[in-house]
Amino acid sequence: MKSYIYLAMAICFEIFGTTMLKLSDGFTNLLPGLGVVVGMGLSFFSLSMSLRVIPLSFAYAVWSGVGTAITALLGVVVWGDPFTFVSFLGIAAIIGGVVLLNSSNHPEKAAQGQL
Repeated sequence: MKSYIYLAMAICFEIFGTTMLKLSDGFTNLLPGLGVVVGMGLSFFSLSMSLRVIPLSFAYAVWSGVGTAITALLGVVVWGDPFTFVSFLGIAAIIGGVVLLNSSNHPEKAAQGQL
């Protein structure tokens, strides 16, 4: 369970870091630029902690998929990025892929041959 908390933290830090990347304006704004470094550093640290138990293929897909989907939605809501039907389909495909990955029973046990 602790590994999934680390994975959730990694996703949150990645979203924070990516948001700060937008605000840094090409690293011309100091504080958001530092936010990128801190957010991404903590994201990778948290992801590495989750990988102690969760298989890489599962954790990386969830981390990148959920982070990408939420970041895309934030872009639409906060910065007015265009949102088309194709954008919707792309985000739905990402979420669908994460759901499919999560539908396998206990990926960490399967990786250890305990199922």
